[in-house]
Amino acid sequence: MHGELVGHVKRLWRYPIKSMLGESPSRLNIGPSGVVGDRGYALWDRSTARVASAKNPKLWKHLLDFTAEYTCEPVAGKPLPTVAVTGPFVGVDEPPQTRCSDDPSLIALLSKEFGRDISLLNFAPPGASLDQYWPDVPERDFQNVITELEMPEGTFFDACSIHAISTATLEALKQREPDLDFAVERFRPNLLIEPTPGMQGFVEEKWVGGILTIGERLQLNVDGGCPRCVVTTLAQGNLPDDMGILQATARHNKVTAGIRLSVMTSGAMAIDDPVRLTINQ
Repeated sequence: MHGELVGHVKRLWRYPIKSMLGESPSRLNIGPSGVVGDRGYALWDRSTARVASAKNPKLWKHLLDFTAEYTCEPVAGKPLPTVAVTGPFVGVDEPPQTRCSDDPSLIALLSKEFGRDISLLNFAPPGASLDQYWPDVPERDFQNVITELEMPEGTFFDACSIHAISTATLEALKQREPDLDFAVERFRPNLLIEPTPGMQGFVEEKWVGGILTIGERLQLNVDGGCPRCVVTTLAQGNLPDDMGILQATARHNKVTAGIRLSVMTSGAMAIDDPVRLTINQ
């Protein structure tokens, strides 16, 4: 195997519907455009002609109350399987219910839940974009405004096809702000890496410009650090709203936590796979 051993795969995630909670399998297939099935679907707001995203929490923060899971494993190059959505369709006092994407009642219930005229897409229209809210965090480019973010053509990604973060980064933030809960779920990565013993701090940012080889053949280019947004502060699962998460990331690491990756060689990654780093000369 080529490269320096820098860690192992700790956990994996895939998010079938953009901005909903996803699934955490033990193995993921990665094609040329990223994790197969990741952000395969998105809600489309007909009135704004925008993709629904929790980056605009005024309208869409409660997308994080819902969990989306594929009914069978998606396969690269084939139509996406149906997705099952579980959440509080009839109010927070009712037990969660599940509806599948091929059930017309799903969109009716979600439209009622959000008070919006929406549809469910499994393809990204040309020039698809979303609204992004910038809270009052001085280290970010804008303050208390909403801007338009155009997504990479043909995808529902915000910017990169794969996002990773290390346990060392989460621990570094925790050490600096021990009263805050830097749960990995707040950062919505595809890949959590546990660095080799002795590596501390924001270690994955030192890998920028290099190539990560994971498992037998998967190769990912480390494109850059991952700037964080308001989604890290929103309630999900048992985690409450907490603007302190983004503020702390800004104070201690220029609003960056994790890395953006792109695919060089397709393959698979699984929990406990070795992660090796090759630095481009």
